Order: sequence, then C-alpha cells, then structure tokens
Amino acid sequence: MISRNKGILSLEFLVPNVGLLVAILGVNMFYHYVVTPRSKELMIERQVKADQGKPGSQTAEERSIFLIIKDPEPMWEVTFCTWGLIVLSYKLFQVSRERKLLKQDFVRVQPGERIIPEDAFDRYKELRTAMSREPRWRERLLPECILAALHRFHATASIQDASNAVKERAEIAADQLDSSLSLVRYIAWAIPAIGFVGTVRGIGDALSFAEQAIKGDISALTANLGLAFNSTFVGLMLCIVLMYVLHVVQSQQESFIIETQTYCRDKLIDVMKVPTKEEASRSFT
Repeated sequence: MISRNKGILSLEFLVPNVGLLVAILGVNMFYHYVVTPRSKELMIERQVKADQGKPGSQTAEERSIFLIIKDPEPMWEVTFCTWGLIVLSYKLFQVSRERKLLKQDFVRVQPGERIIPEDAFDRYKELRTAMSREPRWRERLLPECILAALHRFHATASIQDASNAVKERAEIAADQLDSSLSLVRYIAWAIPAIGFVGTVRGIGDALSFAEQAIKGDISALTANLGLAFNSTFVGLMLCIVLMYVLHVVQSQQESFIIETQTYCRDKLIDVMKVPTKEEASRSFT
C-alpha cells in the first residue's frame, strides 16, 4: 500500500490503464453480440406490431433494458462504470491483502515482557531482516508503522513520540488511499456528464424533426427524445451504483487504518517502557 514504485510497470499505473482497456473491449463485445442484435429484434417486433395496429402490446418491449442502453452515450456510460468498478475492485483487494498482516505477530513479546529503548533498535533490525526475507511484507503499512515506532522509541526514549510516529505514518497512508480514489471520483462525475451530452444531442436531433412531427410523423421525434431521456436515466443509475461501491471501499480503507493503529497500540505501544533511573542503574550494575 505504501508503494514507492510509481513507474509504468507498477500496479498503481497498470490497473487503471489496463482496466480501461478491458472495460472498452468487454463492453464493446457485449454490445456487439448481445445488446445491438437484441435491440434490433425488439425494434422490428415493435414496428411489426405497430403496423398491425397493436400499440398496446408494445409496453414490454419499450421498457426493455436493451432498448434503453442501445445508443452510444449509454454504451460509454456502461464502459466508464465498468472501468470504475475494476479500479475499486483492485482497491478492495489491496485492503484485504493488507488486513491479512494484522494476523501476524510482528512484535513477539512474552507475557510480562516490556520493550525498553535499548532493545528497540535490535527489534527494528530483526524486523527489517524479516521483511527482506518476506517480499509480501514489503511496502505494507503495518510493518512500516512498527518500524517507525521502534526507531523513534530508540532515538527519543519517549513512548509518546513512538505513538506519534505510528499516527503520522497512518495519516500519510490515509491521505494516499484517499488520493488514489481521485480517478474513481472523476469517473463518477463523467458518467452523468456523458448522460447530459446524450440528452443535449437527443433534444437537438429531435428538434430537427419538428417539421415532420407537425405533419403527423412523430417516430423520429420520439426516437431522439428517447435517446435524450435514456442517456440521463442510465447515467444517473450507474452513478448511484458506482458511488455506493466507492462508499464501501472508503469505509473499508478507513477501517483498516483504524485497525492498524489499534494493532500498534495494543501490540507495541502498550508494552513499551522507559526505565527509571534506579532501574537503569540496577540493570547497568
């Protein structure tokens, strides 16, 4: 989570960009093989029933999801929503991977044992060595917080400073997590914006057929108005879904930060002790 690799080969770069490519290809294939053929079938069926003078039988077809999302604007709204869900799925995976480390005993303290400043640096080096042997521990928040607390405690001999070191690292990680969701916030804004573009285009195209509508042919007018309203409808619905998933991810991230701080307090800060002068002199003699 505290990734220092920000190059083009890092997951932080690859996941959003590959996710966009996957979303575009996946949605286009879905439209090519499912939505477009099915919507054309429904349009033909509706036209046949209209020619037969059965307008009342069109209700089910008119409400079909395939007819609602068949146009380019809804297709791009679905693509953007899929892209956002891919990014959020990766963020959830990150949190679940980090949470697994909360089951590890990084601070091996026996019952009744306390950590004093003189021992903190030895534990720091021990954990550093363990992290070099365990790649899955590298650049993870919990080990970084423990290392920061041990180093600060050894340097200052202050439990409060060690606690502040954990808090500082946790706050930095929280800011990083929040900023990493900026792309999803942009996607959540872009989806209804695309819907409004479809609305403007649909109304503009509908007005170009006003003369035909005055003459009695309202088919083109209603089709373009359908695009206008469907684009906004699809965009708002998808935005609601994406924002809910974003809320879930943010809640999980915030809970993880709190759990990390709690782990450090219970397993590390609470077992630290600064010896008094009498205790220090006795241990020296």
